[in-house]
Amino acid sequence: MDRQPLKKLVLIGFMGTGKSTVSKLLAEKLDWKRVDGDEEIERLENRLISDIFAADGEAGFRIIETKVLDTILTSEECSVIATGGGAVLSEVNRELMLSKGFVVALKASSEQIIARVKNDTARPLLEGNAVERVNLLLEQRKHAYDFAHLTIDTTDMSAEEVVDAILAQHVIS
Repeated sequence: MDRQPLKKLVLIGFMGTGKSTVSKLLAEKLDWKRVDGDEEIERLENRLISDIFAADGEAGFRIIETKVLDTILTSEECSVIATGGGAVLSEVNRELMLSKGFVVALKASSEQIIARVKNDTARPLLEGNAVERVNLLLEQRKHAYDFAHLTIDTTDMSAEEVVDAILAQHVIS
C-alpha cells in the first residue's frame, strides 16, 4: 500500500508539557523546519499573543490561530509544529492536524506543569492564581488531546527522552 510520505509532525498538549523544547530538538534531529504556532501568529499579526488576547479576546485569537495553523499545515516543507496549548479546542483544527500530519500529544502532571510555567508572565490564560488556573484548565481540557496518534507523558522525562520516544514510535518516511 502506497503511503504519502509524512511531512508534518504536530506536537499538541497543555502549556508546559514541553512542546517548544521538544519541537526544537526533533526538528534538529530530523533536519526539518521547526514552526511554533504561537511565534508564527505573532510574526504574521505583528502583535504579541497577550496583545491579541487583550484586543480581540480569546475568540478572536482562536480565529487567527486556525488560519495560521491551516497555512502551516498546507505548506510543502517537512516541519515539526509546536501548537499553542488551546489549538485543540477547535474541531476544525483537530481535523486539520489529523489530516495533514502525525499528531503527538505531550502531557505532564499538574505539579510538573505548574513548576514549569509558574514564572512565565507571557501566558495570558495564567493571569491570577497560576495553580488554580492550571488545575481548572486541565480539568476543562482533560480529553481535548485524546485524538492524537500518540501520547507521551513528559512528567519524568528529559526533552531528549521524549524525542527518542517519538522517533521510536513513528518511522518517518
